[in-house]
This record gives sequence, structure tokens and C-alpha cells, in this order.
Amino acid sequence: MRDLVRARDDAREDVHRAKQRLIKFLLRHGIRKPEHLKNRWTKRYRAWLGTLKFELAAQETTFREYLHAIYEAEERVRRIETSLLEVASEGAHAKVVEALQGLKGVAFLTAVCLVAEIGRFHRFRNPRQLMAYLGLVPREYSSGQTVRRGKMTKAGNGHARRLMVEAAWSYRHQPGVKGALAKRLEGMDADIQMISWKAQTRLYGKYRRLVARGKQKNVAIAAVAREFVGFVWAVACLAESGQQSA
Repeated sequence: MRDLVRARDDAREDVHRAKQRLIKFLLRHGIRKPEHLKNRWTKRYRAWLGTLKFELAAQETTFREYLHAIYEAEERVRRIETSLLEVASEGAHAKVVEALQGLKGVAFLTAVCLVAEIGRFHRFRNPRQLMAYLGLVPREYSSGQTVRRGKMTKAGNGHARRLMVEAAWSYRHQPGVKGALAKRLEGMDADIQMISWKAQTRLYGKYRRLVARGKQKNVAIAAVAREFVGFVWAVACLAESGQQSA
């Protein structure tokens, strides 16, 4: 499963690079995104790309090859994600993957990637150990009896750390159970639902307090991500305990 996760990351990076190549090619020829299109890579933007024509055959071929490379890379991502779905749904970690989706900001692919990168959560005796493993704890500088804290160590598993930070951005919004999260929580263990709600209220409050104190948003999110690890650890360990008892 970890190999598939890493392959997906590589494929997504290929998609990003292929898109950048196409954008740079268009800019070299003075072609910019129309003002009425707010974002790139939407259906309307792709439809606009399909209308572009070039006078020289070499330029037209180059453009079509760049465009095809994007679609080819995107299809590779979809194939890998399909394989991930099959492996994660039937593997030994299926229950943990399902339980983690009860947390806001953790959909299926995020849950799969976290489980693939971290493995068994019970090997960490407490959330603090997992935070250190992910490099989300601050550096400490000691001088005599004075201890100062600096930026995150960013040691350990960078893949999982990035996922935690991405998920943490969801907690800048007011707590609520609706949409995709509400569907994922249907039929879940009551303890997991309780942890999920506690995470929303606590982390949203933490984010608001830090921003109100003048902290930059990125700094506030890093602090939220560090505390979010504790909720992830609690949910995963709960699911692992259920597997063991079963």
C-alpha cells in the first residue's frame, strides 16, 4: 500500500509538471488565460484549450503533445487510486482507514496515505511520540535554565506530515457535521463520532485564538496540525483495538 501511495504522489507530481510545461509554452507565444475564466484546469478552461490553434505545424504538434501528456498523467493517477481503493478496502488496515474518515479533513485517500505511511498507530505509546515522528514538535534551545522553542523540526516522515497539515486547514472553519463528513460518519462508532466533534470544536477554537493573537495563518495551522495528530492517534488506536478484539 505504501508503494501505491508513493506512486500516486509521483504521478500527481507528473501532472503538475506537465501542466506547468503547457502553461509556459502558451506564455512563450503570448497566450494567456481569458479573464472570464477564474481558474485553470476547470471544464471550461479545458474546453478553451481545445479551441486553440497554431499557424505552424511544429507548434501545433508541440501543443497537442503537451496537452496529451497532462491527460495521460491524470489517467495514471486514476488507475493508481483505483488500485489503492481495492487494497485499502480489503487489507489488514481497512478498519483504521474507515475510522480515520470520521475526522474532518480526512477523506478516503488521505486516510489511506496516513495508514500506509505510519503503519500501526499502537506502536506509539502516546500522541507526543507520533508528533515527534512526524516532525511536528518545535525545536528546543536550552541555555542554563532558559528554554526557548523554535520552528517545527520537520524530521521524520514528510509525506504524513504534509497530509496532517493539509487536513488541519479544514479546522479554520466553524464546526459542523454536514455534506461528505456527515455521510462518512453515518453508522460509525459513537466514540469516534465524539472524538470527531471534539476535534472540530477544540481545533477551531485554537486556530481562532492564535490568529487573534497576531499569529500568521501558516503558523497557526502548524500548531493545529500538531494537536490534530492527537485526535488521529486516538481514532486509529480505537480502530486497531477493535480489530484485535475481533
